[in-house]
Amino acid sequence: MALFALPTSPDLRRDRPALPGDAAWWAFCAATALALGAFSSLGPHRVWGTAAALGYTAAAVLAARGRSPRTAGAVAVTGAVLLPLLVLLAVDRAQLEVDVVARSAGLLLSEGTPYLERPTVPEDFNPYLPGMAAFGIPEAVAGPGPLTDPRLWMGAAFLGAFALALPAGARREAPRWLAACPLVALPLAVGGVDLPVAGLMCLGLARAGQGRAGRAGLALGVAAALKWTAWPAVPVALALLATAGGGDGRRGSRAALRCGLVALLTAAALVLPAALRDPGAFRTHVVDFPLGLTGAVSSAASPLPGHLLATQLPGGRTLALLLLGVSALLLAVSLLVRPPATGAAAAARLALGLLLAIAFMPATRFGYLVHPLVLAAWALARQPPAHPLRIRERVRDLAREPVRRRKQASR
Repeated sequence: MALFALPTSPDLRRDRPALPGDAAWWAFCAATALALGAFSSLGPHRVWGTAAALGYTAAAVLAARGRSPRTAGAVAVTGAVLLPLLVLLAVDRAQLEVDVVARSAGLLLSEGTPYLERPTVPEDFNPYLPGMAAFGIPEAVAGPGPLTDPRLWMGAAFLGAFALALPAGARREAPRWLAACPLVALPLAVGGVDLPVAGLMCLGLARAGQGRAGRAGLALGVAAALKWTAWPAVPVALALLATAGGGDGRRGSRAALRCGLVALLTAAALVLPAALRDPGAFRTHVVDFPLGLTGAVSSAASPLPGHLLATQLPGGRTLALLLLGVSALLLAVSLLVRPPATGAAAAARLALGLLLAIAFMPATRFGYLVHPLVLAAWALARQPPAHPLRIRERVRDLAREPVRRRKQASR
């Protein structure tokens, strides 16, 4: 008789790591929102801080009284995203990025380039790649309004891409928790261009982990046409595909090459027409301004190491750029020496690289941390718990295996 062993409890249920959701977590979120609302000089941030603090406090109370994490999370999302978003849409207030995207879309449709020819003040600059203007096209075509606001389309692109990057069974809990997290809830309500980039990076790594090189390249190419921060995801995905060929080096190399070509062609198709329309303006807006090489100073000035070096030390800007280059070099070397073998490992590697880049950029802000946060959340949530029905089917099939073998032997 053939021997077999029933699956043990760890085999039957491989639960993903629990995401924060208890009363202490929501209380921390409430304190964070309240502090931002009290000390921020930006009107939209103060609106968000007040509404979000109420939502998080209500969620903390519900969690402390034993209500389900789903209920507490829904209340947190309502207070931290839906309520401030509706208020800001009603009074037509948003973060500066929303106005920049809307203006760039109008310029793209009328001039063929989303960049002003002679920017003078920081508000004139558009530091994003041409693809970002797509989120402003509804407003440029139909006029300003609650349904054409760019932040709605950016938020929808982020949530859609992030959900598609997850297995079907994990597409509710993780996006709900992520939307309630202050670092994500804030840009969802006031507007943030980093969210769709982060969502598309997760989608690209997910498809690369599945061996779907073409789809991975398409997602990463679109992300690369939105903002420079997406470009490090391309070599990480290539390294993942190159090592995921099941021991077949040629197969992995072909997959990596296909992904790279699709990503390059997609990004080029979305970026080059506008860039070639006015190369000087393109360089001024998306290269010189983010690096602090223009007369106007970027409003991205959070006190992270790169900004402190650039503003407090003689020659500190050069030192910050040097550290930024060293971080990129170390990431490249790590991909060659020890390439990631799974999508989660690739996401962790990319999150670390982006974290270092954010720390050493001369013009940086805390909001950029949404990139490593989203990547880490995706890596944690990508494996859903086993379904009880599937567990019973697996046990039943294993129990019937010896009977099948005896019947085959008797034949």
